[in-house]
Amino acid sequence: MTLIEAIILGIVQGLTEFLPVSSSGHLEIASALLGVQGEENLAFTTVVHGGTVLSTIVVFWKYIGRLLSGFFKFKPSPEFHFCLNLLVSCLPILLVGTLLKEPVESLFSGNLLLVGAMLLVTGVLLTFAQKAAPRHRTMTLKEAFIVGIAQALAVIPGLSRSGATISTGLMLGIKREEVASFSFLMALIPIIGANLLELFGGGFAEAATVVGAGSLLAGFVASFVAGTLACRLMIRLVQRGNLIGFAFYCAVIGLIAIGVSLF
Repeated sequence: MTLIEAIILGIVQGLTEFLPVSSSGHLEIASALLGVQGEENLAFTTVVHGGTVLSTIVVFWKYIGRLLSGFFKFKPSPEFHFCLNLLVSCLPILLVGTLLKEPVESLFSGNLLLVGAMLLVTGVLLTFAQKAAPRHRTMTLKEAFIVGIAQALAVIPGLSRSGATISTGLMLGIKREEVASFSFLMALIPIIGANLLELFGGGFAEAATVVGAGSLLAGFVASFVAGTLACRLMIRLVQRGNLIGFAFYCAVIGLIAIGVSLF
């Protein structure tokens, strides 16, 4: 992987991780266009996800501090309830990562037909979310688990994680401000966990050998910068209820991906 390819893929990951258009799907499409596939692609994907985690922490660091302070008081409070919801929402993805790791990894093989189909599903979800009646209800533990299931299903490339979780939350009637921040923060625990496993399991060292240390660093920095900008933008868009444009975009890109895979 060249330095330019790493920067391009890092920017794609950073922008699309928070916008509801599927970062995994766009990485698969961009990787196919650049000729980056297989082990090289999987190794790189893990690292650039770390960049978007860092961008989430930077954008929400004050909020995260308040949440942790409230949670570790172990007393009923909005912060304690929010953190408890986050932990519950991580259970489905934990099960998928533990029991279905190899089948999930096999999906990242440049299958543009799958990516295109899942982008169409993302577009449908966003359309339903756009039409959901605005409400102002706080999330329950049961609803947090349902949103967590949406996140677990979004391991399929092309099905947007933020799109699936935000749409699910809105259709459940959760207030827009809460579902946006919840969607971004709920990704922290599983992605940080995956990065720690890679770090202590030697995965990062192997990735540096396969991809190149310079390319890994460039991709990480690019995903962090682009992710920081996209995260701030997406918060404002969700609060305004402006999702239909992304639904249209997913439909167009999905159809193009399907067309390319078939012809």
